[in-house]
Amino acid sequence: MLDSAAVLRVAALRLLTRRDHSRAELKAKLAPQAESAEQLDAVLDRLVAERLLSDDRYAVQRASARGQRYGNARLRQELRQRGISDETIADALPEAGDETERCRLIWQKKFGRPPESPEMRAKQVRFLQYRGFSGDAIRRVISGADE
Repeated sequence: MLDSAAVLRVAALRLLTRRDHSRAELKAKLAPQAESAEQLDAVLDRLVAERLLSDDRYAVQRASARGQRYGNARLRQELRQRGISDETIADALPEAGDETERCRLIWQKKFGRPPESPEMRAKQVRFLQYRGFSGDAIRRVISGADE
């Protein structure tokens, strides 16, 4: 019969085989199964030591995957919500690529032509802001489309 720490480790590995998780995410998912917070922390520390759990790797992977659709502000917010530190986020964001270029690709896919009226321009700006792109990137893309 497996002890509770082993059961907790198996549950963690089962989650990690599906996709990478941040430490905070994994802790929240495993907390109901743990007998104590110390036991859970010990299992997570062991996974980190074995390099099976890494916030750095998770942040880079998440920024790369979600960067195709979202700007740096949105990526930063999502990573913060998942318990990633600001230093790790700063290191991971460059992996998403140039924000202005990503903004241009999304704008091109969604709209494809310059705004014909102030209302259409406002709609395009709102869309890109919602996606988390910086005002600077949005201005470059929309003013570049006007030319």
